[in-house]
Amino acid sequence: MDSYLPIFVLLVLGVLFAGLSFVASGMLAPRKHPTAAKLAPYECGIVPDVDPPQRFPVRFYLVAMIFIIFDIEIVFLYPWAVIFRQLRTFGLVEVLVFAGAVFISFLYLVSNGALDWGPVRRLMPAVRTRTTASTVRRVAARAAGSELPGPDAPGTGRAA
Repeated sequence: MDSYLPIFVLLVLGVLFAGLSFVASGMLAPRKHPTAAKLAPYECGIVPDVDPPQRFPVRFYLVAMIFIIFDIEIVFLYPWAVIFRQLRTFGLVEVLVFAGAVFISFLYLVSNGALDWGPVRRLMPAVRTRTTASTVRRVAARAAGSELPGPDAPGTGRAA
């Protein structure tokens, strides 16, 4: 029981520090209402035209989770690297299994589009018509009120 005393004292000190910080900020914080000068843009001076979006896209959180996963992997790899020579083959196999599990989860996230930030890709590409210079000229001529001969008209050299 005596060995847990330092942990208990540290826990009590942490709770006291957090509680006193909240009490002190409540007592010392200014109680003024915001003014137009306080609500004005800081440094850049550009007043935003639109309100910021209220929600971040889900992909933002997926990328954040991927970062945290690899960050935690590095935290676990550092102690392994320190005692690598003592662990020998067993340690190498264990870290390869760990890295493989992290890599497979990364591949799963990538295959589900966690890193695709552009527009959503369709499974079947849309049928697109090819716009050629002759099509553009024909549409422009129709808009102007005159009609150009088509590609199969006599005199164009393309009639069959």
